[in-house]
Amino acid sequence: MRYFATLAPILVLIAAHFSWAEDAPTKNRLRLETSAYLQMHAENPVDWYAWGDEALAKAKAENKPIFLSIGYASCHWCHVMEKESFSDPKIAAFLNKHFVCIKVDREERPDVDSVYMLATQIMANNGGWPLNVFLTPDAKPFIGTTYLPAEDREVPLADGQAVGVQPGFLTLAKRVAVAWNEQQSQLEEVGDNVTRALKQVLGRPLLPPDLADSDSIFRTFDRTLEKEFDSRFGGFEFEEGNDRIPKFPQPSYLYYLLKRNDAGDATAGNMLELTLEKMASGGIYDQVGGGFHRYSTDRHWKIPHFEKMLYDNAQLLPIYAQASKSLEKPEFAEVARGIADFVLTEMTGPDGQFYSAIDADSDGEEGAYYRFTSEELQEQLSADQMRLAEQAFGMTGKPNFEDQYFVPQFHGAPEAEKLAELKAALLSLRNQRTRPFLDKKVITSWNGQMIHGLADAGRILDEPRYVAAASNAADHLLKSAAANDGRLRRTPETKAEHPLAYLDDYAMLIDGLLALHTATDEPRWLDEAVKLQATQQKHYGDKTFGGYYFTPDDNSNLIVRGKLYTDGALPSGNAISVSNLKELAKRVPDQAEQYNTWAQKTIESGSTLLNDHPHSTARMAAELVKD
Repeated sequence: MRYFATLAPILVLIAAHFSWAEDAPTKNRLRLETSAYLQMHAENPVDWYAWGDEALAKAKAENKPIFLSIGYASCHWCHVMEKESFSDPKIAAFLNKHFVCIKVDREERPDVDSVYMLATQIMANNGGWPLNVFLTPDAKPFIGTTYLPAEDREVPLADGQAVGVQPGFLTLAKRVAVAWNEQQSQLEEVGDNVTRALKQVLGRPLLPPDLADSDSIFRTFDRTLEKEFDSRFGGFEFEEGNDRIPKFPQPSYLYYLLKRNDAGDATAGNMLELTLEKMASGGIYDQVGGGFHRYSTDRHWKIPHFEKMLYDNAQLLPIYAQASKSLEKPEFAEVARGIADFVLTEMTGPDGQFYSAIDADSDGEEGAYYRFTSEELQEQLSADQMRLAEQAFGMTGKPNFEDQYFVPQFHGAPEAEKLAELKAALLSLRNQRTRPFLDKKVITSWNGQMIHGLADAGRILDEPRYVAAASNAADHLLKSAAANDGRLRRTPETKAEHPLAYLDDYAMLIDGLLALHTATDEPRWLDEAVKLQATQQKHYGDKTFGGYYFTPDDNSNLIVRGKLYTDGALPSGNAISVSNLKELAKRVPDQAEQYNTWAQKTIESGSTLLNDHPHSTARMAAELVKD
């Protein structure tokens, strides 16, 4: 885009010499925050602020650019950058002198993350965490990037012989400081244009198209699936000949395929079955302790990125449970039980609440808790168990992780009872190690997803204990997440300046309550869902054009208030809202017309994406499939 051309001269500026502050506080103001991620930065010499009016006012008063860094507690590269850059007194002193520094937990403030992630994707055509963005004093973004090493590094160029230099984070910060002093108006122009682009993407198109018919949308989606589907190993978005491209489960795609299969589409069913099979047999599924890791680092689902997120497992649980019936695959039911039992054992609090994430690292190394060496297997397992470990999990020959460790893959095992004993032995061995960090943050939307997953799994698999766990979590959340006026909080324990929930929190909790109503037929769950939907409609609904804003109408300090339709790691709140409204219309007859109208207007408000890019809003496209 033309207006990003102004970045070129800025990024080649050479920094002048800067003086360093000699002393730094031992604790910064993040010590007052409840977020585990922000607490991890409380001893940084960086003078961090949490996102809020105090930091924004300081930037304007001092005419300083803002350095905004966004991450989360179980993010491996966030930890790396914290150690390399934000713990470095020299780098911290420079940041403190030239910027107002703001640290954000993306799980606590998804509103901030969504705006600046999209801005970085617009500016740099990439994104990820840690997300590091430089803003004008009025919070308009002009440069964005992800992880950078602290200092410049030599890297080989494409020809394999020449050597180039990868600028480090300190170099970038110096260049931005020089540019702000010498070319402030140009940076402000970039910020204005990026903000204008954000408003165009997140706002309503001036001339929204009419919604295409469902079959046309499905055909468009199917063409994308044909291009992206890996017919050998399942999953989507791969490159033939390049096994190193990460592969994510993409639950919104899987949900769409499940709905299409149940409506009679055999091709969708085949894609779904292969993907679920390959994921369940790979290292992305924890063969010893149950539950899924975040993503696979390879095409084959063999070696995961080891963090475990509640939202991944919450979404995959009901898909595996339903697929066990729809595809007549009883082994999928066992995977579903493995997910549910893992969450109830390792991610559930004393009051039934669900915790958000388990770190990838322990003892400073990624995956250290989950991997095994040949030596410890030989020492700890019996000969019989060792034979089964080789047969069932491929734990023989050349190690499959970092050339010295085994990450179990499932190759099949006819001896079910002995396999259970082997898993118990491996789990006992694993539990002797340092456990990864458990982020005990309770997030309303993610808990709503897990309530839905357990309620569905309990009903489908005839496991009353799962339904009971979902009921306990719902009871706790309805009490703990409610503010004084009855509205929801994003996290029950938050002391943040912006405690109110977002669209996803309402939509996903309502979704969980409706799943509980289906599983139990208890009227109270429906009553609570109806009340929450009324609050969502009042504070988040677009009464003119339909759909729902991500933030409430009475509490936001962002540069743009937008409606989100695309699926990411989580499905869009608008898509979940359509599902909720359709279900409410069936269960509350005297309000059916109103609920159906809201559902249809929400679908139509996403027509731009549904017509042309339905894969980007797969969860919404799934709502067009007839039951």
